[in-house]
Amino acid sequence: MNIVQITPGAGGMYCGNCFRDNALVRQLRQMGHTALMAPLYLPLKLDEADTSQGTPIFFSGVNVYLEQKAPFFRHAPQWLHQWLASPALLGWAARFAAKTRPEDVGDLTLSMLRGEHGNQAREVDELVKWLQTQHEPDVICLSNCLLAGLIRRLKAELPCPVVCMLQGEDSFLDALPSNHRTAVWATLAERLQEADLFVAPSRYFAERMRGRLGLSGEKMRVVFNGISLEGYETALETPATPQPPVIGYFARMCPEKGLDTLIDAFMLLKERGTLPGLRLRVGGGCGPGDEAFVQRLRSRLSSRGYLGEVEFHPNLNRSAKLAFLKSLTVLSVPALYGEAFGLYLIEALAAGVPVVQPRHAAFPELIEATGGGVLFEPGSPVALADALEAVLRDRPNLQQMGQAGRDVVRDQFSVERMATNMLDAFRSARPSASVPAMNLQSR
Repeated sequence: MNIVQITPGAGGMYCGNCFRDNALVRQLRQMGHTALMAPLYLPLKLDEADTSQGTPIFFSGVNVYLEQKAPFFRHAPQWLHQWLASPALLGWAARFAAKTRPEDVGDLTLSMLRGEHGNQAREVDELVKWLQTQHEPDVICLSNCLLAGLIRRLKAELPCPVVCMLQGEDSFLDALPSNHRTAVWATLAERLQEADLFVAPSRYFAERMRGRLGLSGEKMRVVFNGISLEGYETALETPATPQPPVIGYFARMCPEKGLDTLIDAFMLLKERGTLPGLRLRVGGGCGPGDEAFVQRLRSRLSSRGYLGEVEFHPNLNRSAKLAFLKSLTVLSVPALYGEAFGLYLIEALAAGVPVVQPRHAAFPELIEATGGGVLFEPGSPVALADALEAVLRDRPNLQQMGQAGRDVVRDQFSVERMATNMLDAFRSARPSASVPAMNLQSR
C-alpha cells in the first residue's frame, strides 16, 4: 500500500503521538509498503530517526498564527510566506510552542476545523497541491481528529479514503474557552462525518468519542498503540528489582498527569517509614510552560526535607529513557483526566516495570490486557500511597507482574503488531472493502 501519514509536530516537546506515528511509518516501510510522513506546524521532536526527513513542514506554525491574527497576512507574498516556513525559523518558534494553552487558541482551533473556509485555507491548498505531486496514495491517515478540517479537500482532490486517529483530543477541547468550546465540538462532529474510518487506541476512548461526536460504530476500529522494542532486550532477558525501591514517573511534568498527586503519595510513604530508602525518579517532557509547576513541587519537597531523595530527569533521549525505566521498581502516572491510552505504561512494562494506575479511563483496560499492574481509586494521594506500599512490600508479586506485563507487551503491543493492525484498518476503509460493525478488538 501507499500510505500518507499526516502528523502535527510539537516543536521542542516530546510527544507520544509523534513517537507512535514515526514508529508506525518506519515499520510500514520495513514491511515493504510506501509510507510518507507529512509533518505540520513545527518540527517533530523524536527519540528515534525522523521518518519525515526531506518532507516540507506544512501549515507552518508562524504562518498559521499570523493568518489567524492578522487578516492582511492571508494575502502575503509567496516569498514572505515561504521564509516564515523555513526550518531555521520554525526551529526558533518551537521553543515557545510549549507555552501554548487551550484557552488561548479557541478561535484558531475553530478556524482550522473549518478547513477550506477557515483563515488557513491557503495552507490547505498548499498541502493538497504538494500531495498531488507525489505517488497517488491508497489511504491518508490523520494523526488526530483536530485535523478534520482537511478531510473535505483531501477527499475531493485525492481519490482515496481518509482515516482519522482518535488520540485524547477531548481534554484539549474541553479546556477551550466557553465562547468557542460548543462551536468547536459541533464543527468537529460535522467535519468528521466525512472521514471513512476512525481508529482509537482503546475501547474506552472509542466509546467515549463515538458518544460525544455521534460517530458511526460501523466506522470505528480499535488498534492498541505499539512501541519499538529495540533497546529493551537486556531488560527482557535479565529482569532485576532495584534495591532500595524506586518509584518512577514518566510523562509530561504537568498537573494533568497527576505528578503532584504522586509527590504527595511519596511524602506520605516516607512519613510512614515502611519502605526504607525509598526514592522517586521523575522523567518526561518539561517545557517552558511546565517549569513553574515543577519548581513549586521542588519547593514543597524541600520544605518537607525530601528533595534530596527525588530526582528530576526532563526531556530524555531514547537511550537515557531506557536506562531510566530499567532503574525503576514500579511506575505510576496518576493522570487526572480520561487518558485515551498511556504509552508510558507500555514503555515501563516493556522494561519489566509494573505499574500502579487510577481506576479510570483506559488504564483498567490496559492492566487487564497485560496483567502488569494494579489499580487504585483516582484522585487520592492516600489511596495511591496505599497501593504503592502494598505492591512494593510484596516482592514476589511485583516481579510476577513485571514478567507478565513484559511478555504481553512483546506479543501484543509491539510496533510490528500495531502496524499489522493498522494495515487491516486501512484496507477495510478502501471502497472495495466492506467495513465491519464496530470492531473493538486490536489483535
